[in-house]
Amino acid sequence: MDSTNGRSRMEQLAEIARNTFWGHVGCELEYMDETKVIVSLDVREHHLNLIGILHGGVHATLLDSAMGIIAMAARPGEDVVTSSMNVHFTSPVRVGKVTAIAEIVHVSGKTVTTQATLRSEKDTLCSLATASFRIIEKKI
Repeated sequence: MDSTNGRSRMEQLAEIARNTFWGHVGCELEYMDETKVIVSLDVREHHLNLIGILHGGVHATLLDSAMGIIAMAARPGEDVVTSSMNVHFTSPVRVGKVTAIAEIVHVSGKTVTTQATLRSEKDTLCSLATASFRIIEKKI
């Protein structure tokens, strides 16, 4: 994919996502090409759990979203859904910007395997994940 198509696809995905769960959480698609996706979130009070750190579900949402986008980039024109995901929480994070970076690990017939990390503004590793995505048939 050339940079013009990459930008327009990125803009298209960002626009579609705005009115979904993605937009409700506050995710931002920062960068996308066929090898890497970068998603960010400005962590605010409502993203925190009861002990004042980023809720595990928000970690998982960011990682899953970034890996889902890179899986879609690996299989353009096809729909993908998460079939499994493993998350490791490595360091607490509070308010401020976090960034998820996702990459492809392996692509086969009906499966895309990915990995991603979530880092704080200070480049601290907050969590990391691997996931498998299943290629599904598009609705007609």
